[in-house]
Amino acid sequence: MSQAEHASVLLEESVAALAIKPDGIYLDGTFGRGGHSRAILNSLSSYGRLIAFDKDPEAESSAGQFADDPRFEFVPASFAGISDRVARAELDGILLDLGVSSPQLDNAARGFGFSDDGPLDMRMDTRAGMSAAEWLATASEADIANVIKTYGEERFAKRMASAIVKARAESPITRTKQLATIVAEANPKWEPNKHPATRAFQAIRIFINRELEDLEAALGQMVDALSEGGRLVVISFHSLEDRIVKRFMRDQARGQQLPKYVPVTGSDTGKTLNLIGKVVKPSTSEVQRNPRSRSAIMRVAERRA
Repeated sequence: MSQAEHASVLLEESVAALAIKPDGIYLDGTFGRGGHSRAILNSLSSYGRLIAFDKDPEAESSAGQFADDPRFEFVPASFAGISDRVARAELDGILLDLGVSSPQLDNAARGFGFSDDGPLDMRMDTRAGMSAAEWLATASEADIANVIKTYGEERFAKRMASAIVKARAESPITRTKQLATIVAEANPKWEPNKHPATRAFQAIRIFINRELEDLEAALGQMVDALSEGGRLVVISFHSLEDRIVKRFMRDQARGQQLPKYVPVTGSDTGKTLNLIGKVVKPSTSEVQRNPRSRSAIMRVAERRA
């Protein structure tokens, strides 16, 4: 599949929201296949710099397209560790495009989806950690139900977990279509236009990759890494991610909440961010071109002095 088919969601809007300074230093925390990085580099002068993070080995391979650009640096790691690589107040902007990418979803060998059968892996970093199949083989029924309920917001999580445990007692669950069938049969009420295993697959993927934990760990580091006036731009694709981002930005914009009538000076408020604009969603034309963009939500904040 070509780069053009790997459409970066809210590409123009997100790059515009960064308010790029040509000589600035920027971070793309989710490189993917480089769509957002390319647009950022196109806005930088020869003195600008872009640091890109991604823990997916295929993203690292794709980063080779910028190997000859001295302004570009790729870090093969999760954005949760940016404080190990980026100095305090060094960055003029940070972009996060969360969730799983189309190349990951469309490659059956990665195990993220079930349109085509593949090994039940689901790891973004295939070099480390436990695969979905390995976890499902040993996790307790209660743990499986909790993951599906918490990360998938699936009301039939207990039924699905019970079905998984019963099925694995007969034979190992190692394929995506195998798991999808087990979960679908345990779902007594199918939603219109949504496969009954969708929420369970989302939940297991989020859990296996520690997606929400990484996001929570990273946001505070990112505020510290931003220079005054630096922008934080985050694109989320489901309510769990967006809830974390929304609350974090809101709390950083409000600052320390003290009892009424407690005297404080301006420097005591602890406000670190200003909220910029309203929530941005894909246009009708973008959704028509790329249906996977329909659930995207972009939030923007700016580092205060």
